[in-house]
Amino acid sequence: MPDTVLVLNSGSSSIKFGLFEISATEPSLLCKGLLDEHEAKPRLVVKGPAGEDLFETRRDAADTDGAHLFADVLGFIEDRFGAGNLRAAGHRIVHGGPDYSGPVVLTDDVMAKLSALTPLAPLHQQRCLAPVRAIGKIKPELTQIACFDTAFHHNMVPPANRFAIPRRFEARGIRRYGFHGLSFEYVAGRLAQIAPELIAKRTVIAHLGNGASLCALRHGRSIDTTMGLTPLDGLVMGTRCGTIDPGVLLYLQQHEKMSPEEVQHLLYHQSGLLGVSGLSADMRTLLASSEPTAREAVDLFTFRAAQAIAMMAATLEGLDGLAFTGGIGEHAREIRSAIGQRLGWLGVRIDAAANEETRERISDGGSAVDVFVIPTNEELTIARQCAALIRGRPVT
Repeated sequence: MPDTVLVLNSGSSSIKFGLFEISATEPSLLCKGLLDEHEAKPRLVVKGPAGEDLFETRRDAADTDGAHLFADVLGFIEDRFGAGNLRAAGHRIVHGGPDYSGPVVLTDDVMAKLSALTPLAPLHQQRCLAPVRAIGKIKPELTQIACFDTAFHHNMVPPANRFAIPRRFEARGIRRYGFHGLSFEYVAGRLAQIAPELIAKRTVIAHLGNGASLCALRHGRSIDTTMGLTPLDGLVMGTRCGTIDPGVLLYLQQHEKMSPEEVQHLLYHQSGLLGVSGLSADMRTLLASSEPTAREAVDLFTFRAAQAIAMMAATLEGLDGLAFTGGIGEHAREIRSAIGQRLGWLGVRIDAAANEETRERISDGGSAVDVFVIPTNEELTIARQCAALIRGRPVT
């Protein structure tokens, strides 16, 4: 059997995974699945590349701490694809801090450094590191590799990566890092394939989902993005506030007498679409609702997204291409249309029929900006990075 890499992409309530063959030039998917630890009975679902059912199991909540699910995954892989062919487990790690600009083997020292970055991504970092620890206990001889959401933005330079605070804090690593880099890397690669004429031009990728951010792209490189030191900054998100007046935070602590922990919980868990609508963090629910607050939350989402795309265009000194990706960007045609209408002054024209059918290119013939819908594939990006590291090749 060929060499394989197990890719794990940890979300807030579940973990997506994929097993990739890495013997060929391009990794190919052998199976994919979901580990859901938050149902009454935690479950593992495995499907084939075309979505066909391969395996499913559940465990009693009282009998598992989550690690059993990883043992089930590894056991399925050995039974189905043979023992001894798994070369590594690759993990999406949200924050790499100032030290990591590409994939790295996870040693005890690296794990300690990444764990220390938890205050910069309190919702995500430990969630991403937990599978590393679990697999390390089950299969300690297996190489594990970190692939970072911040790495794609690592070469951003001032002024784009700088805060207007005393430089002594910048020297301590307090700067804008950006996130969703694994998604942006994949979409940038797809754009190079389907619209190579855009490579040297001015393009914005809009990763819109429960977490959302933009990337200003030129020559396949990130030159600006909307998230900063943490994944809290930038666009309105499902439960996160995005950009906010720092004075609001001071007011909440000084006058509302909220503790830092209470403010953190408010900004990460109770704000965004959920906070404005008072109904849901799910864009599908809000689009289907007739409640005024739902419409207001959607309106704020598209307003801020269009505003930020214009900001990215200012960095790029123009706009030639716009690509939507992420759960909302890929599936919510109403959101794409609303954002396009707000950007009409920049020359964005979306073809209604193409947008309705979610075609790959949705701009009309008179649009000054080429507009695309490109499903992201973070797992494939991780597999590519792991394969390159294993083979000793440069990771581009």
